[in-house]
Amino acid sequence: MALIKSISGIRGTIGGKAGEALTPKDIVEISSAYAEWVKQNSKNKKVVVGRDARISGLMVESIVIATLQACGLDVINLGLSTTPTVEVAVTEEGAGGGIILTASHNPKQWNALKLLNEDGEFLSAAAGQQILDIAAKGDTEYATVDNLGKLTHIDDYIERHITMILALKLVDVEAIRKENFSVVIDCVNSTGGIALPKLLNALGVTKIHELYTTPDGKFPHNPEPLPEHLGDLSNEVKRNKADLGIAVDPDVDRLALVCEDGSFFGEEYTLVSVADYVLQNNVGNTVSNLSSTRALKDVTDKYGKTYYASAVGEVNVVAKMKEVKAVIGGEGNGGIIYPEIHYGRDALAGIALFLTQLAKSGKSCTQLRAQYPNYHISKNKITLEEGMDLDKVMKKVQEKYKNEKVNTEDGVRIDFETEWVHLRKSNTEPIIRIYSESQSQTTAERLAEKLMDDIRKFIK
Repeated sequence: MALIKSISGIRGTIGGKAGEALTPKDIVEISSAYAEWVKQNSKNKKVVVGRDARISGLMVESIVIATLQACGLDVINLGLSTTPTVEVAVTEEGAGGGIILTASHNPKQWNALKLLNEDGEFLSAAAGQQILDIAAKGDTEYATVDNLGKLTHIDDYIERHITMILALKLVDVEAIRKENFSVVIDCVNSTGGIALPKLLNALGVTKIHELYTTPDGKFPHNPEPLPEHLGDLSNEVKRNKADLGIAVDPDVDRLALVCEDGSFFGEEYTLVSVADYVLQNNVGNTVSNLSSTRALKDVTDKYGKTYYASAVGEVNVVAKMKEVKAVIGGEGNGGIIYPEIHYGRDALAGIALFLTQLAKSGKSCTQLRAQYPNYHISKNKITLEEGMDLDKVMKKVQEKYKNEKVNTEDGVRIDFETEWVHLRKSNTEPIIRIYSESQSQTTAERLAEKLMDDIRKFIK
């Protein structure tokens, strides 16, 4: 079993001993600390709570809500929802924060409390550390009976979120309706099964072929929306002669696409394509993290604007986007952040923007994908042994490649003329991640192996 406490919240596997897994005691501890932080940092003494459909969700939800009420905070419970829906609800309801109960793409035995500030955004490192410090003290004073928080249920926030998406200037419902798209969706039996059919119907898509849309948390395959897990979606697209396949993760903040011939659009290219559409209509800067494809830079250069790279992590991408006034940004895992609606990864907004782009382009999905640079990424890792001096290893790598363009904001990223490699220590596992990108998969893999050999030598 596993329990991970970090600045973004707490996550772990269900069942086991307190402090070693995600148990009721651990949930109460972090919920209490978060409640205290909200009271210290916001005038708004209410919190929005929503969850994905995983099996443990209702149990975790009950504990979290009861704890927040016991701390004197009012709670707005959205029930089954999506991460981006909870994020927009925080600001719409004038709440002091929000908690999303989801372990994102992790398997069914996992769950998590993801914590938001009053802007509906993930906490900064400083705020997250404050909550961990409060939890470590363990001296929460709970409310008396006359001061318990109130509970309100709102069950239509997905529809409200969709209404906000339809109101975006770059979403053209009429253009989408005219194309009469046929779409297959894979919602991995979570809340995408609620949200995607409603969104597509609102966008004028009537030919919807559903895969795994029952929100019961019984994931039919690994829930991370990667090509190796989406074979059923690819086959159904071909079988139904559909124009497009759409997959989301359990909390609907990541978007993956399958083309009409069953090929994969590529998770790295979801953001690239949507950014191209946004930049055609609203020229500005873009941001993604250091481990994302350089194709976004190529697209941004085309419009004469500047691409910026941030440290890995949504909160870092958002901070950089605000700093450089980016018009769009995100992560190479299919996460699109469009500030016109909110600063958070939003697969629902991404779907609406992509379908508008596809409709207006007059192209098939494969033709649209073919117009972007064809880069290949190799993702690898090295397990760290206890006592390894990682900082020393990273400095040696940096010294060896000092004549190249080196970025040390988050680990070490080295940019060569036509490829790059990024080395960073994982925040959740005792490993070094090695990501590399080139114009061929073979070259990307060779580059990664070369740096892995360097690391092994430096470790010795």
